[in-house]
Amino acid sequence: MNIPISPEQASSFAFSVDLYFYMLVVLCSVLTIGIFMTMVFLAIKFRKIEGEDRPSVPLENMALEITWTVIPFVILLGLFFWSTYIYGYYLKGAPEESLQIDVIGKQWMWKVQHPNGKREVNDLHVPVNVPIKLSMTSQDVLHDYFIPAFRVKQDVVPGRVTELWFEPTKKGQYHIFCAEYCGTEHSYMKGTVTVLSHEDYERWLSGALPSSGANGGVVMTGEKLFKSKGCVTCHSGLKGAQGPDLTGLFGTEGMTAEGESFMRDEDYIRESILQPQVLIVDGFTPLMQSFEGQLSAEEVNLLVDYVKNK
Repeated sequence: MNIPISPEQASSFAFSVDLYFYMLVVLCSVLTIGIFMTMVFLAIKFRKIEGEDRPSVPLENMALEITWTVIPFVILLGLFFWSTYIYGYYLKGAPEESLQIDVIGKQWMWKVQHPNGKREVNDLHVPVNVPIKLSMTSQDVLHDYFIPAFRVKQDVVPGRVTELWFEPTKKGQYHIFCAEYCGTEHSYMKGTVTVLSHEDYERWLSGALPSSGANGGVVMTGEKLFKSKGCVTCHSGLKGAQGPDLTGLFGTEGMTAEGESFMRDEDYIRESILQPQVLIVDGFTPLMQSFEGQLSAEEVNLLVDYVKNK
C-alpha cells in the first residue's frame, strides 16, 4: 500500500522546504524520545527504596548548565539561519523574468487573469520550468492561496496586493486550496493548477478569447477603462494637463513635494488610483479624487497593467 507522507514535490524549491521540515521532525523526535527515556531511567534508578540511604548530590553543576545552554542555542541558531535562507532565497523575490498572472480572491472562488487577458475561475494554467509570479488581492475578506505540491502559501488581503511565486518542474495537475477560513463555503474554495509544456500553454492561451479583452488583451481593456473613467482628461499628455503624462512613467524615479524620492512601481500606481492624496508629486496640485470603492479589484489591475505598458 502506497501511503504518501507529503504531497508530490513539483516546484524548484519543494525539496528544500521538505528537507527543512523533515529535519525539524527528526530533531523534535530525538529530543522528545531522549527526554522521555531519561525521565524513565532516572525514575527507576532513583526510586524510593525502603531502608536504603542515598547520599546527597551537588545542587550545582556548571559544566552541565553550560552544556544544556550552549548546545540548544547553537542548534536553534542554525535552524534560524537555515529557515531564513530558504525564506529569503527561495520564497521571496520572484525573478525578473517571471510570468506575471493576476489572481483575485472572492467568496468563494479564485478569479485568474493572464497577461494576454485570458481568464479562468478556480483554475490556473502555467508552463513548466518557467518562474510564475502571482499578484493577488481580495475583493471581500481575507483568503489564503495554497498550493501544497509547490510548497507555497500566501495570504490574499483586501485592499492590498500580495505576491507569491513558484517555478513548476513537473507537468500535471495539482490542488489549490484556500487556507484561511473565509465564510460558510470556505471548504469549496479550491481549484487546480495545470502545468503544461510551453507549446501546450501557448495553444491553451490562444484557444479562446478573453471575456473582456478580446480586442487586445489586458492593455486594450485597461485603455478603454482609462478613458471611460475620465482619467484621460487629466493624464492626456498634452500641454497644460493637470496630471502627469503616464507615457513611459512606470519604473522611473519621482520626487515628492517634500523632496523625497520614490519609485513609480506597481504599488505606487495602485496607491495613486485608490489613495491619490497620500503621495503628492512635486510640481502638481493634489486635485485627483480617490477611486476607492468605485473600482473593483479587477479594474484596478487592468489600469495598473495599462499604465505599466503605456
